[in-house]
Amino acid sequence: MPDFPNSLLLLIPGLPFLAALWIILGVMFGWNRGESGERETARVAVTANTLSLLMMLGLAIYDVTHGAPGHVMLFSWLRSGDYHASVSLILDTLSLTFGVVMATIILVVTRFSVNYLHREAGFQRFFIVISLFSCAMLLIVLSGSALLGFIGWEMAGISSYMLIAYAWQRETAVEGATRAFVTNRFGDTGYLFGMFMGFSWLGNVEWNALFADKPQMSGMAVGIMTMGFMLAALVKSAQFPFSAWITRALEGPTPSSAVFYGSIMVHAGIYLLLRLEPLLNETPLLSNVLIIIGTLTVLYGWLGVQVQTDIKSSLIFSTQQQTGLMLVEIGLGFYTFAAIHMGLHAIWRAYQFLHSPSFLQQTEWQPANPAPAWLRQHKWLYTAALQRFWLVPLENWLLVRPTQALAHEVQTLDSRVIDRLAGTASRENGLGTGSGVLGHLMQWVAEHFEWLEDRLLLQKGGGKLGKRLQQLGEYLDLVEELLAQPRYLILLIAATLAVIL
Repeated sequence: MPDFPNSLLLLIPGLPFLAALWIILGVMFGWNRGESGERETARVAVTANTLSLLMMLGLAIYDVTHGAPGHVMLFSWLRSGDYHASVSLILDTLSLTFGVVMATIILVVTRFSVNYLHREAGFQRFFIVISLFSCAMLLIVLSGSALLGFIGWEMAGISSYMLIAYAWQRETAVEGATRAFVTNRFGDTGYLFGMFMGFSWLGNVEWNALFADKPQMSGMAVGIMTMGFMLAALVKSAQFPFSAWITRALEGPTPSSAVFYGSIMVHAGIYLLLRLEPLLNETPLLSNVLIIIGTLTVLYGWLGVQVQTDIKSSLIFSTQQQTGLMLVEIGLGFYTFAAIHMGLHAIWRAYQFLHSPSFLQQTEWQPANPAPAWLRQHKWLYTAALQRFWLVPLENWLLVRPTQALAHEVQTLDSRVIDRLAGTASRENGLGTGSGVLGHLMQWVAEHFEWLEDRLLLQKGGGKLGKRLQQLGEYLDLVEELLAQPRYLILLIAATLAVIL
């Protein structure tokens, strides 16, 4: 490695994160809002992604000339008994190659979006999310441990949710975002399960430790842990039967469709499987499962694309065909070929998505070709393709409705039990009265504090203390009013991630 602190490597994912934070602060404090703030927003986002790309290119050149640095330990994050978590990066040919491809595509999409979203009401919001997504994907690609990769994994999921619901006024956009969010959380349980197994058996989840300590685990233990990570990869890459959510995720702007579901995030699961190569080699059964699922995904995408009438849906079904082929290649052991396929497909599909609005104009809005005659002759197969093999109602039955029912039960518990016990008011005009055991107790305490304030502070303070307390109260009311605004939710998320990192 060159003679500079390894901690500077964190600037690669950190610069886009700092760009998002800067734009958030500009929106909060008013110097970067509306059309007048578009130039600053664009410059900050483009500059941050450009610098990240240049640093990735520098590491890639170093890989070619001196060899890949490999696993780079930055610092210890947490240590408790036999359990150890560190912040580390893995800089090998796979991560550096796909990192350069990914950073290039994100930079191109970011620059493309400057003109595409000009004068959009959510201009700043889009670039905040795209910068957070850039940080998330760089963490996934460069992380030296499953734990650090999971932080990026979740950031990417939150970013995709916010961009699918970019036009939040439309019910279909919010529904599609919720469906994608719920389905991907199901996959995240697999990722968490894999990390839990790694911590339980080895005490840490560094990739190099998981791969080097395989002899310490039985074949069944390796298979169980790998199965968890594999589930997360299959859901994230929308493989069969988890394919329905991605077609509902196209409600966001075209640039977000290009960078999320056409070229970058849809390949995150494929990248994770490539990273798990040493574990998959130890579990031939799971490799066979990948071949079967990949083949089913290819057939699903191929039949689905035959009956599509809009360009974005056609491209997303075609993407599923290609990712299914990558899954087959991984299952057969052609890891290098699958990595090359992934990089080339990401570049080509990003171009197609970005070009799709111009393509419609160039074709003079000609209608789509009808489904092939052989498919229309087999009515059951044609109907299945039109209905997308009924995966949407199956997803509703297995994932969406149970989640909604659970949320309803939690809300009922909160309103009927917790609110009554804690005395939380359910109506605005009930704020002055207490209810429940704790509510009456707090009301009694408040009455005595009111007496103390009136007798000892306000009356004996000559009025000056009362005025200062009133000024302090007005200031706190202003702070509360500011924090109640929805845009501050983004700041709180960013601050939480900053503390975690």
